[in-house]
This record gives sequence, structure tokens and C-alpha cells, in this order.
Amino acid sequence: MSDSAAIDGDDFRRVLGHFPTGVTVVTGTDADGPAGMAIGSFASVSLDPPLVMFCPGNTSASWLRIKETGAFCVNVLGEDQKDTCGVFAGKSDDKFAGIDWTTDATGAPVIPGSLAVIDCEIHAILDGGDHDIVVGLVKSLRTADDAHVRGPLLFFQGGYGRYESI
Repeated sequence: MSDSAAIDGDDFRRVLGHFPTGVTVVTGTDADGPAGMAIGSFASVSLDPPLVMFCPGNTSASWLRIKETGAFCVNVLGEDQKDTCGVFAGKSDDKFAGIDWTTDATGAPVIPGSLAVIDCEIHAILDGGDHDIVVGLVKSLRTADDAHVRGPLLFFQGGYGRYESI
């Protein structure tokens, strides 16, 4: 038995909840249409080559659909997009009902109003326990025209908040 077996899952979640994370929606499009999921585990990995990563649950239906496409788009949500996050955090069969979207380099859905959009091809998928560690090679990226006046949507201790400069 490893030492990590002594760590209670609820305690792990509570303690790590003290680290604020930005909120993203990772999207893809397969033969059945667009798929997406809310993700807080997103980070940059490398400048050369340009790589990013996120960690979806490895049994997530949305992730299994996106995984098959070989590409994904990270939509960084703004502080005014809490409702959008709620839709993509849920279990709906059609998370895109009522949500307009466009595409970029890979054909994965781009959600209008996102602070930033990072469109990627899947570069590697690593084992991360009950999650996958997905590394993406960035094919295109951009920020919203108003990204300098809106803050990001943040998740902290089980709730949503916003960034305030000090």
C-alpha cells in the first residue's frame, strides 16, 4: 500500500480547493456534432514548441468524444460567463443548445465572448490516475478585443469569483 492511500479524497479536494483556478471550456467536434466540458486544470507547458495541457476525467463522455477527433479548443471564460460554465459542467446531451459558436484552425468550437481561445491538435495523452493529462500543440490562438477590460472567471473553494488587481 502506498502512502497516498492514506489521503482522504474529500480532504484532498478541500485542501486543493484553496488554490484558485481559471475556468475554461474545452471543445471538439465529432461526427455527432460539438462536444464540450468545463475544465479548471489548464496550463501552459512549453513555448517551443507551443504546448498547453488540461486534465479531463478519463471516463468523461465529452472527453471520450473530443479525444477521438485529435483536436480541441480551449475557451478561457470571462467573469461574465458563469452561466456558460454551468452548462458545460453539467451532464446534458446537447451542451451547445442555445450557444452560438464558430470554428478556428482545427474545427473545434470557439465560444464567442471567451477571453482567449487556444486551438490545438492533441500532441500526447498521459496517464494521470483517474484523469488523463492531455498535451496539445497550439495551432492558433487569440484574445478577445475586450480582454483587457474584463477579468477571468475563477473557481475557488467550491464557488466562482473574479479577479481584482491589487
